[in-house]
Amino acid sequence: MAYFGVDSTLPSASPDAAASAAATSNPVVLGLHPSAPIPVQGPSVGSNVRVALGESGSHVFPLILGAAEFGWNVDLESSHAILDAYVELGGNAVHTSDSYASGRSEHIIGQWLQSRGLRDDIVLAVRVGGHADNPGLGPVNLVRAVEASLTRLRTDRIDVLYLDATTDPGSSLEDTLATAEWLVETGKVRALGAIGYSAAQLVEARIFASAGYPRITVLDVPFNVLRRHEFDADLRLVAGAQGMAVTPSHALEHGFLAGRQRSKIRGALSVRGAQLAANLNRRGSRTLRALDGVGADLGVPDAAVAVAWLLAQKLVTAPIVNAYAPQHVEELVQGVGVRLSRAQLSDIARAAE
Repeated sequence: MAYFGVDSTLPSASPDAAASAAATSNPVVLGLHPSAPIPVQGPSVGSNVRVALGESGSHVFPLILGAAEFGWNVDLESSHAILDAYVELGGNAVHTSDSYASGRSEHIIGQWLQSRGLRDDIVLAVRVGGHADNPGLGPVNLVRAVEASLTRLRTDRIDVLYLDATTDPGSSLEDTLATAEWLVETGKVRALGAIGYSAAQLVEARIFASAGYPRITVLDVPFNVLRRHEFDADLRLVAGAQGMAVTPSHALEHGFLAGRQRSKIRGALSVRGAQLAANLNRRGSRTLRALDGVGADLGVPDAAVAVAWLLAQKLVTAPIVNAYAPQHVEELVQGVGVRLSRAQLSDIARAAE
């Protein structure tokens, strides 16, 4: 970590320059209190916070930035500002899908990665199976989907490829894994993740892995304090037994758990408005009040408490969170540094019953 000041290795300066440098390095000359914080430059504290993403080989900040809103509710310039804010706070993992805004999300991330020169610093996670041009997880469409995503992202590899079984429940798991094996061997994909697979299918996938197919090492499941039922006991058992990293999507329940929307909206609802309205009931209100109380005690916003609640759950490695503005990223990242007590976890869970 470097500090602003005079570098003693530089050649001698003129008296005027030396006086100017001394004034810069002396907070009293600048009118600052002697105990004022010294300005620093360099990587943020968050850049030192990394957790293993299961057995994928990647280490990530325990909060993955989701790009579901990029190209849809968030334009290119704002998306890049959100990505910049995330990286400045120490983040290094970005999640997108070939179906988000029909691929525009990937285009936006690809432009950002190229313009910032950060590809080697970012763990790039991509969900495939939902794009209209290459739907499902059949061998041909899976290869085409990955190639198309690589083109839009302006990269030669995907660090974690999430196979989305919700888009194609009928595809043969063996065929999908055999195709994924080729993608891994050619260097286009480094590790596999999954979403929408049942516990039985994940067990079957591990059996195939023992025969040489690539392992599924990361699991995405829609999960938050209001959607605990979707991460059921069977999935938990299999994920734990297989050492999977769990990266819950919908960490804020479409933004509801951020606490900004607390009353019903009149008139026609947008897609997001309808998602928010679904939780504007007694249960949702109780949950927000519980988040309010914990947040007030800890001095953090509701969104940070919701993230902290997820990180306190067994098996959860890094929630996937979406943001609409840079300030939202700042709120969410606070949740990484929050440790909830057992009483606080119990109060939140009880409110969401």
